Amino acid sequence: MNIVVLVKQVPDTESPRKLKSDDSTLDRAAADGVINELDEYAIEEALLIKEAQGGEVTVLTMGPDKATESIRKALAMGADKAVHLKDDALVGSDALQTSYAIQQALGTTGFDLVILGSESTDARTGVLAAMLAERLGVPQLSLANKVEIDGQSIKIQRITDYGHDKVEATLPAVVSVVEKINEPRYPSFKGIMAAKKKPVETLDIAGAGIEAGKVGLANAATEVVDFAEAPPRAQGQIVTDEGDGGAKIAEFLASKKFV
Repeated sequence: MNIVVLVKQVPDTESPRKLKSDDSTLDRAAADGVINELDEYAIEEALLIKEAQGGEVTVLTMGPDKATESIRKALAMGADKAVHLKDDALVGSDALQTSYAIQQALGTTGFDLVILGSESTDARTGVLAAMLAERLGVPQLSLANKVEIDGQSIKIQRITDYGHDKVEATLPAVVSVVEKINEPRYPSFKGIMAAKKKPVETLDIAGAGIEAGKVGLANAATEVVDFAEAPPRAQGQIVTDEGDGGAKIAEFLASKKFV
């Protein structure tokens, strides 16, 4: 089975994140880059499917040179090879353009199954899986917390407010996963050493068959119109309990219209 995992490098959520003043895009150099957390669950699920079904796991990343760090971690976890889509023409691409670029890149890798996290921690659009499935003309099975494959049939379970849904489709397909699906493995020392020898193919837009006029900030269908830094957190109010602490807290909550 040919499994492709989409991996995005994002700023570490523990680091300060900001937008650049000149073009309102994310300043990726201002914070450490890490694998998008939900994509680690996608990598783990791909590896589990490979172990059960056989086949090969390819990591596909669209991003700058720095994204190589995340590619190597994914390979150290157990992925077999990687494709790095990078080109200055891709900088500033929105979700629509990203889905197009990845669609084109998948044309070079082929796939039976595409797996990705349900959203990224930087943009949090949560729309890439749906856009990609539409472009590819294959079923989308979203927000999976369980995946089962039997031949060409794929079934997922999706948690809902009333229990769970079961969704079934035929491969090839696109699946997005949530954090409840598994527990991502840590790269072992052996895996880290092996990752250094695994193949990483680099694609530019020409190599992927991407039209320059369909990607990049200047051609994006969406834009950030304005932004401002979050205000500093105000000092909290200290309530001294002198036998009337409960009443003081109730008065405070009432003043904020919480009760």
